[in-house]
Amino acid sequence: MKDTPLSEINLRRYEKPSKISDRELVKKFCLSIGLLQPGDSRDVIVDILDVMLKAKQNKCHLSSEEVTNKVLETRKKYKLPLVGVANSNVRRQLKRLRDLFLAEKVKNSYRITEFDNIHSSFSERTEKFLVSSIIERVKEYAKAVDERYK
Repeated sequence: MKDTPLSEINLRRYEKPSKISDRELVKKFCLSIGLLQPGDSRDVIVDILDVMLKAKQNKCHLSSEEVTNKVLETRKKYKLPLVGVANSNVRRQLKRLRDLFLAEKVKNSYRITEFDNIHSSFSERTEKFLVSSIIERVKEYAKAVDERYK
C-alpha cells in the first residue's frame, strides 16, 4: 500500500471576510482551502484564481498562455515578484484548481467550473464530493483501527 493520498484537502478557519481588497479576499479563500500555505511567498495561485474569476464575469475561456500573460500583468501592476509565473507552473496551479472542482478544462482552455459561483462550486462539488469521500475513508480507517485494537 502506497503512502500517496488519492485526494486531499486542507481546511482553515479565518475571521469573517471584512473590508479587504479583492486580492486579499481571494488570498484568504486560497488559504482557507489549502491552495496556499500561511506565510508562503509563492502566492501566484491567488493571481491565477483572480484572473479566472475576472474571466468568469465575461464568460471567457482562457488558454494557459492567456492566464500566464494576465497573471504577469497583474503581478507587475501590484509590483509583486514574478516568481512562479512560468507557463508550466501556471498549468500545474490550474490543475490544482481543477482537482478541487473550482475550474475545468474545456478543449484547450480553462474556466471557472460551468461559470458557476465559487460558493456553489465549493458547496456542490468540493464539499459534497471531495470532502465527504475523504471523511468516509477516514471513518473506514478509524473502524479498522478499532477492530484491530479491541
